[in-house]
Amino acid sequence: MTNAPSRYADFESLREQAVALRREGLSRRRIRDRLRVHNNDLLNRLLEGEPPPEWTKRPNAKDDLRAKARELRLQGMTYDRIQVELGCSKSSISLWVRDLPKPERSRTAVEQARLAGRKRWEHELALRDTARQRTKAAAKAEVGALTDRELLLVGAALYWAEGAKDKAYDRRETVAFVNSDPGVVEVYLAWLDLLGIARDDLRFRVMIHETADVAAAESYWAGLAGVDVSVFQRTTLKKHNPKTVRKNVGDEYRGCLVIRVSRGAELYRRIEGWWSGIVEQGQLALGYGLTQ
Repeated sequence: MTNAPSRYADFESLREQAVALRREGLSRRRIRDRLRVHNNDLLNRLLEGEPPPEWTKRPNAKDDLRAKARELRLQGMTYDRIQVELGCSKSSISLWVRDLPKPERSRTAVEQARLAGRKRWEHELALRDTARQRTKAAAKAEVGALTDRELLLVGAALYWAEGAKDKAYDRRETVAFVNSDPGVVEVYLAWLDLLGIARDDLRFRVMIHETADVAAAESYWAGLAGVDVSVFQRTTLKKHNPKTVRKNVGDEYRGCLVIRVSRGAELYRRIEGWWSGIVEQGQLALGYGLTQ
């Protein structure tokens, strides 16, 4: 019984605070949060007989809150801050402002410096790429149309760099060319056309990793070579090594195309002769004179 007056005094003090807040125009939710009274029965007793503020009675009260919530969101406030300001639920706030852009997260000085540095670097990369493309375009224009002689020399040099070559210890004299670059293959095929090598005299084969899309690769190379995929020889599959991390993956990976010329011994001898002539002219340009 000795605690009863104290409890009554505490209740009366709490009621005075609740009534004062109510008369200031606060909602029940904000009074509850301000006084930390989370028992609805106790809150009802504290506000008993005290009419709600006029703004809660207006039909457009929600509209006013919605407008205020949108205004605060446009100022960059989070849901939590809007809830504190207006005393509304997050679900209501979400419905009211979900069409508005999400405010950018505030960044520290270090983060802002990093972001600025990254933007400067991206700008520098864009400038470098523009300069790179300009240089490539100018160099491409310098080439112009190839004469038959120029294509002959280009093809001979290309073959000597990428094709099979005869060795003193292993005389084969075969014309076999392997490459994965579509542009290189196209130039090589154009060179063979210049030499009068018919497609029927060519043997095609794909070399590719076993985990790749083999059928798609075969179809791609057949289309590039202008032949039906049915004429391709059996594809050579490279076995997968689980210890190796492959980087040649994705839709752009199509393996290599092998192009072999049937009965190519005579052509191989001509290629070797062309290359010897190119080397000789290079030596003359260097002032070495003719090789013995």
